[in-house]
Amino acid sequence: MHEGTACSAGIGSYLANKKIPVIYLQNSGLGNLINPYLSLAHKKIYSIPLIFLVGWRGAPGKKDEEQHLVTGNVTKKLLTLMNIKTFILNNDNDLIKIKSKVSQLKKKKETIAFLIKKDTIKKERNIFINNNHKISREYFLKQLLLNCKDKYRIVSSTGFISREIDFLRTKYQKNQKYKDFYLVGGMGHTLSLSLGYLLKKNNKLLCIDGDGSMLMHLGSFLDLSSVKKIDFKYILLNNESHLSVGGQSTSINNLKIKDFSYSVGFNNYFQIKNNSEIKKKIEKFLKSKNKSFLEVKVTKNSIQNLSRPKNLKKIKNNFL
Repeated sequence: MHEGTACSAGIGSYLANKKIPVIYLQNSGLGNLINPYLSLAHKKIYSIPLIFLVGWRGAPGKKDEEQHLVTGNVTKKLLTLMNIKTFILNNDNDLIKIKSKVSQLKKKKETIAFLIKKDTIKKERNIFINNNHKISREYFLKQLLLNCKDKYRIVSSTGFISREIDFLRTKYQKNQKYKDFYLVGGMGHTLSLSLGYLLKKNNKLLCIDGDGSMLMHLGSFLDLSSVKKIDFKYILLNNESHLSVGGQSTSINNLKIKDFSYSVGFNNYFQIKNNSEIKKKIEKFLKSKNKSFLEVKVTKNSIQNLSRPKNLKKIKNNFL
């Protein structure tokens, strides 16, 4: 669920039963909830109390990736600017703070946020449940990259998708020229970024997205539908989960993807379910004309000990 949507749902929940809702998010999603919070829930508007549990990636003093450090350094300032009282949870003992602060919150009807640093709370159970799909994301991406070689630019979603492409490029295509742009953040914006590029450049480009990212901004597909003549190739790697943050279900099975693709203007739809059909369908997909949608049913498995893309400015310059 989009963080702004979660905030709005929390507001609706409070209006229904006057019970203060708890909204959990990573700090990278704070920007997404600013509008519904400030324009609806803020104490000077409807004064609706909320509790935010915020996973604090890139917290000062914590080793993390550059994009998380940038967000982490402004997280507390953002919450202060929004007039949200903020408390930091450094260890399990600090969890006691929650009970006392929530009691105060109920009396004053104020919104509060608890910032939770990485590794503060111990994981007690594994919610990871694999699906019944046959294709590993690693195997499909390897076949796709071998087929594409250096003919296509690639824009890929944040999470394991970009990390695995970067890994496979380094392992198998170290000396080849390739032009990839990895979304190391900005979840849900893979399609819009790709479309913005193609409207100005007529280069061959593959947009590779995940189901969690796709569902965050379905309205972006309506922007695509308004563009009639464009060679747009969109690949959905569908594992039915938010894999990089715990494997929670995305509920994408409630969406009839084939019907959806045609309804937003795609001219062609392809689906891959088995390893035996990968090569043939990739070739058909790449040869197809106009707007083409390829759904690949992939497992939740991922390459172990994945590194993250480094030297981001070099990646950008190579893409350009």
